[in-house]
Amino acid sequence: MRIDSHQHFWQFDPLRDAWIDASMGEIARDFLPQHLKPLLQKSQIDGCVAVQADQSETETEFLLDLAQRHSFVKGVVGWVDLCADDLSERLVFYSKNPFFKGVRHILQAEKEGYMVKESFIKGIGLLKDFDLTYDILIYPHQLEEAIELVKQNPDQPFVLDHLAKPYIKDKKIEKWAEYIKQLAAFKNVNCKLSGLLTEGDWNHWQGSDFSDYLSVVMEAFGQDRLMFGSDWPVCLLAGSYQHVLRIVEDFIEGLSLADKNKIMGENAHNFYKL
Repeated sequence: MRIDSHQHFWQFDPLRDAWIDASMGEIARDFLPQHLKPLLQKSQIDGCVAVQADQSETETEFLLDLAQRHSFVKGVVGWVDLCADDLSERLVFYSKNPFFKGVRHILQAEKEGYMVKESFIKGIGLLKDFDLTYDILIYPHQLEEAIELVKQNPDQPFVLDHLAKPYIKDKKIEKWAEYIKQLAAFKNVNCKLSGLLTEGDWNHWQGSDFSDYLSVVMEAFGQDRLMFGSDWPVCLLAGSYQHVLRIVEDFIEGLSLADKNKIMGENAHNFYKL
């Protein structure tokens, strides 16, 4: 089974979605299952995981409803307030839904120290009790803090989104690569091959721009802990769904069929228990 482990749906709201600025006109509109389905069919992708883009339970419920109504949406990574006093009650509520597979918070927008504050660590610590995963969305300068987060939660399944958004456009790699290797040393951490296009030069990228970064995570995580993700529709800022797919498939071309199948679907299927 081929799975896109990372994409988004939204009904565009310029106030709620203020992160979509004037330079992102291409994605300032609705993106719903009927828009994604033909792209998946063309790419022979069997299903997808819908990941939160707004920090509200309203969006979590919106995504769960879409999963209920569209069979190719295999799971949802939603949002709940991990620092809330009633977190246990919210997790009891959401974990009853078979499509609710994990949680994400937009850590890239948080100040230094957020990941290691007591209330957040406590919240992360509850997820494993409900068999839930956690998606880590950060920038490279936050990797050291993410390592501490993972260190304090050795039994929690984690996945790093977008390779921690390395500075591909600026061709910076050394410090990022050092921290990636440290993070990957924790065997409960996986990594999504996603979000690459938008970290490159949107208008002048070429496939070779991403090879060194992909090589780092391949060496660090291995074929058993990597999973393909499109980051659609955000990827449309720099290219098409086919462009994203081709970059990953070209990179793994030399692997065995078994290892290709892991990266293109089996790992995501197993991680999220789809």
